[in-house]
Amino acid sequence: MGCKDKNRDNNCVCDAVEQILAEQEAVEEISCPTSCYSNLLSPVAGPTRDTIPFILTNKKGELFKAFGNVGGFTGDMTCFKTIFFRVEAVEDCCATLSLLRPVDMDGNTESVCDPCDEGFFGLEKTDFCIEVDLDCFCAIQCLSPELVDRIADRKHHHHK
Repeated sequence: MGCKDKNRDNNCVCDAVEQILAEQEAVEEISCPTSCYSNLLSPVAGPTRDTIPFILTNKKGELFKAFGNVGGFTGDMTCFKTIFFRVEAVEDCCATLSLLRPVDMDGNTESVCDPCDEGFFGLEKTDFCIEVDLDCFCAIQCLSPELVDRIADRKHHHHK
């Protein structure tokens, strides 16, 4: 059961996540470049992009967050908090989301609770997933696919 007693036909977050999944699976042309319903993966992002990162807002107006690598068992990655997700699957408004690991300019893990955090530079895909009921969210904001696997321009990067 979802977080609301409302007909499933009117869930724009669920519809947007389904659209994101469709765009990740197949490139198509839609004209609006700033909407989750636009084709964010083509043509500017290039053929190697396969992720449309997004953030979700709950009914209290708070950004949804999840935790990856709890206990630090995988590789040398530290436990991290993220508000950034990639859709992997959607069925009946329930989605499997993979956690996108926020990193700083040097590729170090950053726990991010606000997309405008000063240290946040880019995102890395992970194998950490979460199952969510999309009926529990009121808003979704798609972000640039260019954030994923973003590489710092070393010519302009100076260490302090």
